[in-house]
Amino acid sequence: MTTVLPFAGACLMAWGLLQVHPALAVAATIPAAVFLVRLFLLQHDCGHGSFFSSRAANDWLGRALGVVTLTPYDYWRFSHAQHHATSGNLDRRGLGDIDTLTVEEYDQLSTWERLKYRLYRHPLVLLGIGPAYMFLIRHRFPTDVWKMGGLPLRSVIFTNLCAAVLWAGIIFLLGLDVFLTIYLPTVILGSSLGVWLFFIQHQFDGTHWARSDAWSREAAALHGSSFYDLPRPLMWLTGNIGIHHVHHLSSRIPFHRLPQVLKDHPELKEVGRLTLWDSLRCVHLCLWDETTSELISFSEYHRRAALPA
Repeated sequence: MTTVLPFAGACLMAWGLLQVHPALAVAATIPAAVFLVRLFLLQHDCGHGSFFSSRAANDWLGRALGVVTLTPYDYWRFSHAQHHATSGNLDRRGLGDIDTLTVEEYDQLSTWERLKYRLYRHPLVLLGIGPAYMFLIRHRFPTDVWKMGGLPLRSVIFTNLCAAVLWAGIIFLLGLDVFLTIYLPTVILGSSLGVWLFFIQHQFDGTHWARSDAWSREAAALHGSSFYDLPRPLMWLTGNIGIHHVHHLSSRIPFHRLPQVLKDHPELKEVGRLTLWDSLRCVHLCLWDETTSELISFSEYHRRAALPA
């Protein structure tokens, strides 16, 4: 209720302000987008089986929230479990992760392939165009779901049908202007905020990657996931997901219990800690340098390439 009611209230406020001026309605979608992210994080806990003690309750709430967040719950749950099982493993990248190349892999690319990777990793694409494309389009037609079949496929079909009904209802009952000035901005901004959180949880200065022979789940969880130490109101709004190293160590801990873990184990507060200001400097980290075990920017890549051998 502390998430659903404020989300509904923010949407109603935006709808009321639309009668005054469209720009005011768009501005009012900011709190709606924030609470949409929080709804996604409740769905995230359902996917880990940590929101309710009942698996059925977790799954059905997760599916219902998936319609609101435009995320097919059972399909996402499967891919997200793969992310937890492979996070920080250089030999098993691409499973629910943001694509990241090593310096050696980037060296071997053609000029056109380098341009595509640089475009993909540009902040405007990675945190702007990309998230909107993912939640509005790619989640409607995930190409790998046909190989999975079964529950993930049914989840995509169910979510798409419900989303179509939701969109049609908004347009025909409330008007196209409500869809364009309130619904779409809320989804687009919420998707960007969500992808930013996911990005900074693993793509930060000091993160940890390793090849399979040297990889361990605990080391990857503790050192390959950040502690995004946000101000307390922002930590609450984001469902404490910033305490991500603890979450990867034990994903069955409910989101509202994660701060208690830090109180019980204060040594964890300094592991992978990022402040809001620190995180802004991580946006340009794009390549993993295996020789120094660190993420570097394209400018740092060119600087190192110009040095004598």
